[in-house]
Amino acid sequence: MPAKRKTFLVMHGPNLNLLGEREPEIYGSMTLTELNAAIRKHAAGIGVRVIFFQSNHEGSLIDCLHRNRKRIQGLIINAGALTHYSFALRDAIASTGIPAVEVHLSDIHKREEFRKTSVIREVCLDQICGLGMTGYFNGINLLARNPPKKRP
Repeated sequence: MPAKRKTFLVMHGPNLNLLGEREPEIYGSMTLTELNAAIRKHAAGIGVRVIFFQSNHEGSLIDCLHRNRKRIQGLIINAGALTHYSFALRDAIASTGIPAVEVHLSDIHKREEFRKTSVIREVCLDQICGLGMTGYFNGINLLARNPPKKRP
């Protein structure tokens, strides 16, 4: 019997709905719709199903993670600015025990000082930043390689 296909939640935080318009010199010209299509194609190519969710509201992101916690095997999260201060989002990731990868389109370590801190990093398997959409692909690849059932 073939193995069940893994399902990952790709979660985009505040302002990512403005990709393609917002600071293209930093984030590029690709829209969120185009980014999601590229992620979906990559995931399908390695036999992974993806669910997408974007919100500008912290509570909506947390509710989505809670709602999907029993049907996903991994989380790719670009929490946007929430990365730097949302302990509620950090606790939601930790409480589900779902293997997670933090992704950022830009290199947060080479930007403003406040962006260099991530409060969600410790509850994720890895942080990938500065690779554009390739960072999402790398996160999916990492999770697809049979990660532990729970975070380390």
